[in-house]
Order: sequence, then structure tokens, then C-alpha cells
Amino acid sequence: MIGEWVALPVLRGAGGTSIADPIAAEIMYPTAERLLARCDAVLRLPGTSKGADQDVAIARERGLPVYTSLEEIPGVAVAV
Repeated sequence: MIGEWVALPVLRGAGGTSIADPIAAEIMYPTAERLLARCDAVLRLPGTSKGADQDVAIARERGLPVYTSLEEIPGVAVAV
């Protein structure tokens, strides 16, 4: 689950039109942080993302495992 999947409809409902909208900061990051309260771990996908880096920091503060590849996740079989 990616925080934006939850936050973007909320942003639109609040009248925001994009993540560049001033109201986005009040919705996007807090929504992602609340979503993290329900997570057992985080998979950090490659690429530059301030929001993803913030999610990783929050996860680490909460003691959640942070993985950077599927191979690192216990019990996940990766097809070759």
C-alpha cells in the first residue's frame, strides 16, 4: 500500500488538485503517517522520493523493519 493511494482521494475531496497544491502538505504526509501505524514493515522502492524517505524514517522510529528489495523480506519467494 502506498500512502498516496489513500491520500490523493482525500486531497481531491478537500479541493486540492495536485500534490503541488498548498493544502497537500496538510493531507499527504499525515495520511501516510497514519497508514504506517497499520503496517508491519516497509518496502522502500528505488527512486528519489521525499515522502518515501519520510516514511522510512517514521518506520525506523517505530521499530518497523525496512526492506529495500523483495529478496530481503522473510518468506517471500522471488521468481527468477
